[in-house]
Amino acid sequence: MGRVLAIDYGRKRCGVAVTDVLQISANPLPVVRACDLMEFLKTYCAAEPVERILVGEPRRMDGQPSESMRYITPFLNRLRRELPGIPVEMVDERFTSVMAHRDMLTAGFKKSDRERKGFADEMSATIILTTWLESQGK
Repeated sequence: MGRVLAIDYGRKRCGVAVTDVLQISANPLPVVRACDLMEFLKTYCAAEPVERILVGEPRRMDGQPSESMRYITPFLNRLRRELPGIPVEMVDERFTSVMAHRDMLTAGFKKSDRERKGFADEMSATIILTTWLESQGK
């Protein structure tokens, strides 16, 4: 069994989270600049057994794809081309940013921590991965 990796793709920064090899828990990895993401993924996947990559799919409230898909789609095409042996799956991410900020408030994070660039991206990727794990009954 390999790891499952989740990405909260953004224009500047990308949150990344990964499961343990038994696919029980989701853990954040450091935020990666969008321009460095593909190299990061190739290096990570060469070092660790990655079974699947999940990418957050931004949708509007009516369920239609959001405007953000116009810069995510080229990334998806490149990801599938550069890592052809790893299945790529889209996961609805409509409420992950809101949930990440709410979870930070609930956990008592200071305002300075909540405003740290990338922290919400880390949490959003972890939420995407946790949601997927729960949908798989894990």
